[in-house]
Amino acid sequence: AEGDAETGVMVMKMEQGLDTGPVAATTRIPITLQTTAGSLHDALSSICANLMVSAMNDLEHNNLPLAHQSEEGVTYAKKISKQETRIDWNQSAEIVLRHVLGLSPFPGAWCEMPLGGKLHRVKILDIQLAKTSGKAGTVLDDQLTIACGDDHSVQLLRLQRAGSKAMERDEFLRGSSLPTGIVLD
Repeated sequence: AEGDAETGVMVMKMEQGLDTGPVAATTRIPITLQTTAGSLHDALSSICANLMVSAMNDLEHNNLPLAHQSEEGVTYAKKISKQETRIDWNQSAEIVLRHVLGLSPFPGAWCEMPLGGKLHRVKILDIQLAKTSGKAGTVLDDQLTIACGDDHSVQLLRLQRAGSKAMERDEFLRGSSLPTGIVLD
């Protein structure tokens, strides 16, 4: 969600502080504009398991190198509040895209949509950048292209109404109409 180009996992020797102690092994992977929190979790889980097996093997053979961990650039990731998960269409299209993908599938970024005469909370689970523009929050076409605050837009690809299963855009649109020109909050 913050636009980082990479992330990773490390095996470290535990100390009293939070995430302090010497590092034994590290692996990094890229984050792209298609990476979701869920896909990143799955990729890191697999990498972490292999890294831990390797580190345990090195430890068993007294060959586990430990390197001091720098305190420079250390930040604390605070808990995400429900209000922070709401989509702000006034942001740039790339920030909206990163926000959605960084929260997908859980806890999920959401907006309110007028469906069937009532406002419904809808999670956006997948999204892509689009090339059209308009007033921020405006539904630009029947493919769920939504204008953002920087004269660019995003296209909603996978959605989930509260209490329903996740659906691809076409399936969602078969049961819900969202007229072109309507402005999402």
